[in-house]
Amino acid sequence: MDSSPRFSPCLSWKRIVCIFLLPFILSGLAPSIKYKEYLISGEARPQLPQSRFNWSHLNPLELKNRSMGLQTESIAGSKPYFTLGGHKFLIFGGSIHYFRVPRAYWRDRLLKLKACGFNTVTTYVPWNLHEPQRGKFDFSGNLDLEAFVLMAAEIGLWVILRPGPYICGEIDLGGLPSWLLQDPKLRLRTTDNGFVEAVDQYFDHLMARVVPLQYHQGGPIIAVQVENEYGSFNKDKDYMLYLQKALLKRGIVELLLTSDSEKEVLRGSIKGVLATINMNTFQANAIKSLYKIQRNKPIMIMEYWVGWFDTWGSSEHRVTNVDDVEKTVSEFIKFEISFNVYMFHGGTNFGFINGAINFENHRGVVTSYGKCVFCFLLVALVHLILEVLKQGLLWRIAWPVTMPWCIADYDAVLTEAGDYTNKYFKLRKLFGSILAFPLPPVPEITLKAVYPAVRPSLYLPLWDVLKYLNEPVISNKPVNMENLPINNGNGQSYGFILYETLICSGGELHADVQDTAQVFLNETSIGMLSDGNQNLNIPEVRECQLLRVLVENQGRVNFSWKIQDQRKGLIGSITINNIPVEGYTIYSLEMKMNFFERLRSATWRPVPNSYLGPAFYLGTLKAGSSPKDTFLRLLNWNCGFVFINGHNLGRYWYIGPQKTLYLPGAWLHPEDNEIILFEKSKSGSYIQTIDGPML
Repeated sequence: MDSSPRFSPCLSWKRIVCIFLLPFILSGLAPSIKYKEYLISGEARPQLPQSRFNWSHLNPLELKNRSMGLQTESIAGSKPYFTLGGHKFLIFGGSIHYFRVPRAYWRDRLLKLKACGFNTVTTYVPWNLHEPQRGKFDFSGNLDLEAFVLMAAEIGLWVILRPGPYICGEIDLGGLPSWLLQDPKLRLRTTDNGFVEAVDQYFDHLMARVVPLQYHQGGPIIAVQVENEYGSFNKDKDYMLYLQKALLKRGIVELLLTSDSEKEVLRGSIKGVLATINMNTFQANAIKSLYKIQRNKPIMIMEYWVGWFDTWGSSEHRVTNVDDVEKTVSEFIKFEISFNVYMFHGGTNFGFINGAINFENHRGVVTSYGKCVFCFLLVALVHLILEVLKQGLLWRIAWPVTMPWCIADYDAVLTEAGDYTNKYFKLRKLFGSILAFPLPPVPEITLKAVYPAVRPSLYLPLWDVLKYLNEPVISNKPVNMENLPINNGNGQSYGFILYETLICSGGELHADVQDTAQVFLNETSIGMLSDGNQNLNIPEVRECQLLRVLVENQGRVNFSWKIQDQRKGLIGSITINNIPVEGYTIYSLEMKMNFFERLRSATWRPVPNSYLGPAFYLGTLKAGSSPKDTFLRLLNWNCGFVFINGHNLGRYWYIGPQKTLYLPGAWLHPEDNEIILFEKSKSGSYIQTIDGPML
């Protein structure tokens, strides 16, 4: 069978439906009634400055005189403003997290940021990914911070760095390493000795990399943020001042700033450090509140939220109206307010890195962080336009029609896969109207493909896999993930953990599990446990049975004081009829790359018609000679993770709202690609690929 991508010229039912819907969909591309009213009355959009902004000479590669970095100026009779190199400067920033984007696509995303009209990229720095074990640092591959920053400079973008140590960012534990949780007395985000000693060691290593990238040393970093949104935490009045001094004494000389919500900005600010605020729409009162704190400083919106994240099981996908975004950014420009769009490109929570919320119930953040409301029929429409009208009128329209492009509202300005959105072109047009220099051409689109469906042919029940794991831990009592004596004493950060113990009677089982657990007698499932359901009836047994408890870490809370209590696995002993159960064999299932290398030597079984229970499924994705991006749709599968050539694409779960997983073409090999599913509960059928997301 030909494994190359399929682009059939035949008129399928999708194309027939799209022909019928074509007039209605294209009408959505026309200006809205509200926008037409603006054209007539001029009232819908604020008046933009008459003089155009020109900072084309402020290019990171071309600017030689670096004596005057980003500064704040205040002249009597005028608004305070920023200067860069002695010239008046407005920050048009957009957030891209390098660790959420395949390294092969960094340049594409940065070029699109520049072509849209932005002059600055902002990024968090995740401590937990860069120091997975105490004193063991990783700045390689997709975590090569220096390469990302230098690439931004090469493209002509300035950089605002947000190095934490806490970053929030909807990432596990807000970016703090899980090994900090080993000591229950250690207080996170305070001047507790244990915490600041760990911060100091991390900053010693990190800042040695950052200092040469600063503006004054010829690099693109023009500002550095101190921590993140500390006003909402506010557990230690000395903590922020300590971090400020920690940055200064390690050689950070660029402008320092803090970032908080309007209500918390006073508690999170530091004397002598620029305070910035976060918001989801233009709020005059918030601006006035900030002026009261620092009258002679320019306003900076550190996070202008153009969307919001989703959590598993949420009832609907959250979106932001594109016209509202355009209006808000116009307001910022009208009042000469610097801003940072969060997110310009969200990317993906690959692997197990997603965070969670726990305001009432624990809910993990979904895998996609660059969400897009997607209409499957629209993709078919785009293909129809390509096939039927490639030489016609539509080809001359200013917006690209050669991509899966949603006319509906989006969250990020670029989609998870880096595709353009209506929001992108609205902002590009706006920026182009107020800049005194032409914008770079829009980069080529990233092509997508549909590959033959994959039906896994082999599988391994979890119980067959245990011998391929590292040596289990033997303990009289359960040990939580973070305190397992593995990884050079640093415990387990992510994934699953399996507890086995013998029981010789049934009764009422009680266990504190974080976050969810499947309970088995031998290999038979007998129920589920969670942080909200800690009791389960164990049927009577005639002879001793193997009790197995498989616990999944679904992401540590990334915001609020609850970060202090985010230990995963079994927390405390299992009891049956109030009697503690003792004697455990504990397996760590981190599912790292070397684990899958060991699995290749396993004896896989043919997949049965159906199988209930946790298992690994093996198949081959045929990508043809020139692999491209695609999206996996896992029909009839329940919940688990997908690994392509060892890369963890993240969690899938039938409860939604996310229904597909993004598969970067950069991670595919020509022709055959190994695809492994770890499915928690039941076998499915096919793994389909489609050329657009369903979120």
